[in-house]
Amino acid sequence: MQMTFTGKGKVGSVSIGGKSFSFKKLQWRTPSEHTINGKRHPLEVQLVHESDAGTGELAIIAILYKIGALDSFYFQLKRELAELAADRCNYGVEDAQSPMGLVHLRSLQKRTGSYFRYMGSLTAPPCTENVYWNVLGKVRQMTKEQLDMLLAPLPPAARQNARPVQPLNGRVVTFYNPPNSTISFPM
Repeated sequence: MQMTFTGKGKVGSVSIGGKSFSFKKLQWRTPSEHTINGKRHPLEVQLVHESDAGTGELAIIAILYKIGALDSFYFQLKRELAELAADRCNYGVEDAQSPMGLVHLRSLQKRTGSYFRYMGSLTAPPCTENVYWNVLGKVRQMTKEQLDMLLAPLPPAARQNARPVQPLNGRVVTFYNPPNSTISFPM
């Protein structure tokens, strides 16, 4: 499942090593495809950014979620997710779509400061390399009801869509933890 941003305006951007990337879409994975200290979480949202230089490079910001308090970002998607869940399309043959209108992304922009970064690949075929992965160091919370609402449009067989955890294969994962950063895992 994904949310794609269309239109003339720029939704957002990130800069990594002097390279600029524009925000294009959100994708959800259940359970999380990344682990911290070996722990997998119920949900990972991936904010996909494409290189402004046209090189095909991607920068993805991954946010991990655990079950807990209400998340304001998912609260605003409630009506559209219910509409998608009611649309009984033939999964795998056709797409169900719902225009979201204005979506406030501010709640996803809560700064944690700390993050993990590594060069990896896409987690779905063709598993293209040269992706700048940035996994936020603070695990966010959402209610079980919000997770169920997010998964409701998908048939049961498609609700677990995460790639299995992969070995590092020589990749170096760097942890950035600026002063006064928030992390939510034991060091």
